[in-house]
Amino acid sequence: MFREEDFEQHARICANPEVTRFLGEGRPLNRFEAWRSMAMILGHWQLRGFGPWAVEERATGNLVGRIGFFQPDGWPGFELGWVLGQEFWGKGYASEGARRALDYGFTEMDRDHVISLIHPDNTASIKVAERLGEQVEGQTELFGHEVLIYGIRATGV
Repeated sequence: MFREEDFEQHARICANPEVTRFLGEGRPLNRFEAWRSMAMILGHWQLRGFGPWAVEERATGNLVGRIGFFQPDGWPGFELGWVLGQEFWGKGYASEGARRALDYGFTEMDRDHVISLIHPDNTASIKVAERLGEQVEGQTELFGHEVLIYGIRATGV
């Protein structure tokens, strides 16, 4: 769960244009927007009982980013997503964390289908989705941008 002391690192991640270019409106967030983003994550947990987890680097305690589930009202499905600070890219954290979250979603949350919404130019996230076994199931529009719907079903469903 995100804590108030995660805010400075969360705000730094959200202010990086390389991190945010494929998220939401495709632009960096100012401090107020980053606060609102973190509050939305915590609110999602309160309303839905699930949401993205804050991911910390074990060795340093630094906030790596977030990985977890998202399904606000009107969303196209039960989504598994990941956002990492740029300095943590390429270290396997997204794949490892998303794999553990996906397993949790299938086993502990009893979900039979999980999607990931990914901008078609976000090759790094596409590779993570494919490592998870997700395949393109379609596309939709979010925040004025076309995104691919990657999805996977629980084994045996």
